[in-house]
Amino acid sequence: MSYAGRMARLTARKIEQTKEKQARLGARDEDDYGLVLPPESFKVDLPVRDATGQWSGPRSWAANFRWLMENHPCYIDPDDAIAGRWMFMLSRMRLGYQLSRSNFAFDYSHLEPEQKKYDITTGIGKDAHFAPDYQIGLELGWGGLLEKVRSARLGFSAAKNAKSAKENPLNPVNPVKNSSTSPRICVEDNAAEEISYAIGLLDAEEQAIMGVMAWTRHLAAAADDRAMTEDDLERRENLIEMARVCYKIAEAKPETFREVVQWIAVFNMASRTYNRDGAGGQLDELLRPYYERDRAAGILTDEDAEFYVFCLLLNDPHYYQIGGPSADGKDQTSRMSYIILEAANKLKSSCNLTIRVWDGMDRGLFRRGVEVLLANRLGFPRFSGDKALVEGFMKNGYSAELARRRIAVGCNWMSLPGLEYTLNDVVKINIAKVFEVAFEESDTLEELETNYRRHFKAAVEVTAKGIDFHLAHQYLNEPELLLNLLSHGPIEKGKDVSHGGATYYNMAIDGAGLAVVADSFGAIEQRVVKEKAVSFAELKSAVASNFEGEDGERVRKIMDSAGRYGAGGTDADRWAVKLTEILNGEIANHTTPDGFKLIPGWFTWADTLRFGRAVGATPNGRKAGEPISHGANPLPGFRKDGALTAMAAAIASVQPGYGNTAPWQLEVDIGLANDAEAVEKIMALIEGHFNLGGTLVNINVVDAQKIFAAHKDPSKYPDLVVRVTGFTAYFNSLSPAFRELVVKRLIREAV
Repeated sequence: MSYAGRMARLTARKIEQTKEKQARLGARDEDDYGLVLPPESFKVDLPVRDATGQWSGPRSWAANFRWLMENHPCYIDPDDAIAGRWMFMLSRMRLGYQLSRSNFAFDYSHLEPEQKKYDITTGIGKDAHFAPDYQIGLELGWGGLLEKVRSARLGFSAAKNAKSAKENPLNPVNPVKNSSTSPRICVEDNAAEEISYAIGLLDAEEQAIMGVMAWTRHLAAAADDRAMTEDDLERRENLIEMARVCYKIAEAKPETFREVVQWIAVFNMASRTYNRDGAGGQLDELLRPYYERDRAAGILTDEDAEFYVFCLLLNDPHYYQIGGPSADGKDQTSRMSYIILEAANKLKSSCNLTIRVWDGMDRGLFRRGVEVLLANRLGFPRFSGDKALVEGFMKNGYSAELARRRIAVGCNWMSLPGLEYTLNDVVKINIAKVFEVAFEESDTLEELETNYRRHFKAAVEVTAKGIDFHLAHQYLNEPELLLNLLSHGPIEKGKDVSHGGATYYNMAIDGAGLAVVADSFGAIEQRVVKEKAVSFAELKSAVASNFEGEDGERVRKIMDSAGRYGAGGTDADRWAVKLTEILNGEIANHTTPDGFKLIPGWFTWADTLRFGRAVGATPNGRKAGEPISHGANPLPGFRKDGALTAMAAAIASVQPGYGNTAPWQLEVDIGLANDAEAVEKIMALIEGHFNLGGTLVNINVVDAQKIFAAHKDPSKYPDLVVRVTGFTAYFNSLSPAFRELVVKRLIREAV
């Protein structure tokens, strides 16, 4: 039973499972998660719900999660090296989960008028979006984590029984002071109340661990049962080993390479089940010590390791980084890095693997990554730019050593594994809406700029207040029971990571709609101010009417044909840089009212459609309700030739530059070329962008004709994977409107 045959069968089953999800769940403009559908006979009967279908607080979340884990169906595939697939998302079982107000019991109505006015994605009540430190779990195992939780609870129980918290020599509940790394948290003066919360949180952590341990034992028993009925000898031996691994890691720490891969998969599936968490880590360094130990002991081959990693990547498309510098500036590339890349190469499915590009890198890994990108044309790997990310994060007052530890583990985002709480890729200001509000109040370009600055400042202020509100209440709403376990501080402090448990708080705020606003400002400057082809009053009237009628269409064509952001040397290009300066001026080196650091970025995620629906017609010729621009990208059709290098320069010019990214999302048809010359040109393009200050490149190398045909009839291309934004997904899983966005972004240019 060859590994190649097993890989092929596993990939084929993945495609069939994806078809089943599409049939039952419909189009989904989000990550291609690793979940499989539960048996139709399985009924979810969570023990804790109120009359509205909601629950909140540590004990309620723990009770529901433990029930789900203890009753979770066990998925076993005799071809797989890993036991289990996840099937549910607990956070989406709350009634009306898509509406943040419906599942958040705390009143922030005082903020809502301005949040709606500027179409702000607030982040209030949102979960995850920071990275765990898997090393904590690998060193302790579930049994060790349970012992750690119980020990901490004993300490807090002792404090509770003391006459006062000050008399407790452990002193575990000192109020968090306002400093660069520990901002002011809304902590009650009553230390006894804090201790009671800590005990309740640790009780909940224990219940969560017990649930995962029970599920892991169930997976072991299911693998054992399956082995009893398996006729194929090799499959039976695989199932027996699968069972042994799961029985062991249900309590003891993992020690072999296969045990470590299974442990990571179990944590990933459990954390996905809890609240959709998808952040990974520096996978090559996590696995390398176990690989080297097992190789030296003669119990692991490279083929074994590659297959185990293949199964891990297939199990769920978590975000992993390989390569790049260690904290002390040494290259982390190892044989393990190449094995991971080759496993991804054979995956033929969605994958979120990032290669860190830097001056001291192993160029062989970089080259091989581009070869894989060109050969498979599945949107991976991605590439992150170390220089700008490290230098940018240092501008927030952090050391180079710490900045190098901040790695790519999300759609657009970086994180310090186990140390940082950020709300990455969650909080966004729709600057096209901010512009719309300012435009309606203005009669000249000068007034428009002044009003835009004023309204953007107001948008940032209310966004920052929303972040504070989230951090003051989320621990009572939805504590991070799984990610707390693999973070430094929450268990020791008895505090949720969202409320004093983290080491660093760097709260991300992304702007969305850059090209729409830059093109609008630029078109006004070019057509209204300089050329006087249209008056400001005529423009306002045409925009208000959504460019209806003969005169409205005339104005639209004049404005639409103005120089675009990305074309090079246009008014819109200059405005894009100015908009970045305005973004930084209100966010970078600022804090929320409660003292939490803010870090700016440009990113839209998959919200180009939703943000567009909130905005009327804009002066660049865009009609009401049409999608806004994607992230830092120019709008499609921004120029007719030289688009690749022009995009590289344009997106580099608008990098906020404080350690968060403004990714370059690139869809390119390079024909049939996948030879050495094409590899060199793509490498040069990526490095050129990073040398200009770029931070992250997401590339779809596509066959244009195939994409067009798949858009027309996606059912004919069930295996077509694209990088939608920061994440990859099966093309036929996307809604028609979102497929259209991917198609429009396509650049047909020889590399």
